[in-house]
Amino acid sequence: MIWLSERQKFGVGFTASGIFFFLFGIMTFFDSGFLALGNLLFIIGLVLIIGPQRTVAFFTRPTKIRGTVCFALGILLILLKWSFFGFILESFGILGLFGDFFGTIVQFLRSIPYIGDLLNHPIVAPTIDRLAGINNTLPV
Repeated sequence: MIWLSERQKFGVGFTASGIFFFLFGIMTFFDSGFLALGNLLFIIGLVLIIGPQRTVAFFTRPTKIRGTVCFALGILLILLKWSFFGFILESFGILGLFGDFFGTIVQFLRSIPYIGDLLNHPIVAPTIDRLAGINNTLPV
């Protein structure tokens, strides 16, 4: 069981709400209001979960700077009502920033009862592993 402080619990709520509004903005044909609200809630949630100093350290790592620039420019384009182009640029930023976590997320999802059965299916597993960057070969 993971113990979270009250601040981190609010951060999880803000982050989940941000993802919801971001996805809802995509479903409503790139509505810039929903996309901007989703971005704002996501960033607030991230700051609440890991703290302001660690957030700044994460976004300013030399290996993550390209993702940070794309993410920030994507948010700026969304705020300037260029939603589709902002979304495309922000997607590249999200992949650059959070791409390392996809393997961890897939491994976590495989531990969930019904989703894990689907992700471990012999037909689906190799494709999911390739997309998430999971290498199952032994270094021998």
